[in-house]
Amino acid sequence: MIIERDVPIVVDDGLELMADVFRPGQTHPVPVIMTLGPYGKGVRYQEGYKASWEWMSARHPDLLAGSEKQYLTWETVDPEIWVGWGYAVVRIDSRGAGRTSGKLDILSPRETLDYFHAIEWAGTQPWSNGKVGLNGISYYAINQWHVAALQPPHLAAMIPWEGAADFYRDFVRHGGILSNKFLETWYPRQILSVQHGNAAAPVDPWTGERSSGGLKQSERNRADNRAHTLDNVRARELDDEWYRSRAPDWEKVKVPFLSSANWAGFGLHPRGNFEAFMNAASAEKWLEAHPGRHEEWFYLPYGMDLQKRFFDCYLKGIDNGWREEDRVMLNVRHPFTDDVTPRKENEWPLSRTKWTPAYLDTTDMNLGYATPRKYGSATFNADGEGIWLESAPLPEATEITGPLSLKLFVSSTTSDADLFVTLQAFSPDGREVDFQGTVDPRTPLAQGWLRASHRKLCPLRSLPYRPFHTHDEKLPLVPGEIYEIDVEIWPTCVVLPEGFRLRLDIRGKDFARPVDLRSGTPHRGSGPWLHDDPIDRCPAIFGGSTTIHTGPAYPSRLLLPIIPAGEA
Repeated sequence: MIIERDVPIVVDDGLELMADVFRPGQTHPVPVIMTLGPYGKGVRYQEGYKASWEWMSARHPDLLAGSEKQYLTWETVDPEIWVGWGYAVVRIDSRGAGRTSGKLDILSPRETLDYFHAIEWAGTQPWSNGKVGLNGISYYAINQWHVAALQPPHLAAMIPWEGAADFYRDFVRHGGILSNKFLETWYPRQILSVQHGNAAAPVDPWTGERSSGGLKQSERNRADNRAHTLDNVRARELDDEWYRSRAPDWEKVKVPFLSSANWAGFGLHPRGNFEAFMNAASAEKWLEAHPGRHEEWFYLPYGMDLQKRFFDCYLKGIDNGWREEDRVMLNVRHPFTDDVTPRKENEWPLSRTKWTPAYLDTTDMNLGYATPRKYGSATFNADGEGIWLESAPLPEATEITGPLSLKLFVSSTTSDADLFVTLQAFSPDGREVDFQGTVDPRTPLAQGWLRASHRKLCPLRSLPYRPFHTHDEKLPLVPGEIYEIDVEIWPTCVVLPEGFRLRLDIRGKDFARPVDLRSGTPHRGSGPWLHDDPIDRCPAIFGGSTTIHTGPAYPSRLLLPIIPAGEA
């Protein structure tokens, strides 16, 4: 394997992006697997993300068999394996990050344009066969959607593995509510820590030089050399041009892709994977969905095989049957086990879905399949534990697979209300059905969010099972008046046995189970994706009382994607 460090890639404004290139020692050209991002190509996975690596290696001691795992970095492919498969691997520090100078501005149009030029550089090197594939997790998936919309001529295929797409809806403002806690920890820890010029950045173990470049800059100088991302998302409550410039135009995404989603990634990625498959213009596109931790299935034999088959087809031209694969590959979950049932489908949502309304009845806090006969209401304090409604025991094994939506009739004592919605399930003996999530070890079935003043829907993009809010104007509430609102709930997949119950939890703050008496911490179910910014959620407005109304005139209902048993 030939390894070249800090290879300069000159982009249109003269800046040099620094790349590490791993390629076979053979002379004939090979296809390229590329990533570009801000996490530092000189930060070794095993040291920079030690806790994650220890979890992975303990759970999967045979991980990446055949590799000595010498060149791993966070959320990117293993060069030892991919070069062995006949590919070149190119890892690039994005502008202002790691060894690349310039102004740091994550997921910006400038970064996307840099990516375009990097792809074109790789596609024209003498060791390249002219076909570039993009493959990576999270950030290295998100910016794939963005650059694909620019249609680089040498971009031949891509695998966005667990990657958000819409910066506003998927990433920083769920239903219009600021998702601040993740940003406040992720951005300094994973990005600013390796901003170009940060003398405290880790040493690159492969070169012995600092992973953030040779230039040492003060914190003040580094602050002047980066965009004010956190300030922007706090100040910009509505979906404006700044956000839209960080989201793809689906009509322009035409490259073949495999969109790989995690069922339990509430708060960040899976929405983008599903929306891409539904909306991108690509004629050749596939959707895959799996459980587990964020980085786990990407490196397992299952994920590696999918990636290799896909790229062998599109980057090497091997007729391996990939193009004949069913377009949707699901790993169906079951309670209290890590085992899944693989199943192939042809579309998303599934065409045989029986869209089933489950009506809320606040007279007895029931979730049932008939419209309540009498008016009822339930009121909760926005800073309290909220309310929950529960179904009768399921009369038979029931599969719920697909996106969900919740129609509510709501009033508030103030001019606004934030709604946090969680779908749970419980066994007959009271055990909750939860799953290992991307980060959180106990994720519920599904979650959704909406700020009531953001209830305006786009008539062109809204679907009965997936409302689409414009987030382009605020419509304050008149205290005491009742409003009809629709909450988008991110997709789920589970088969619940007979006798299990569904529970719908509605509250005015982030979902949390009772405090663990041993650790003293609540089991949140949503990891770091919390919404508690005191400016965005001013207590005078979002600390009032919220009332849910039900009955014949107020048919509040949860739309469930039930998959009939035995049909294919």
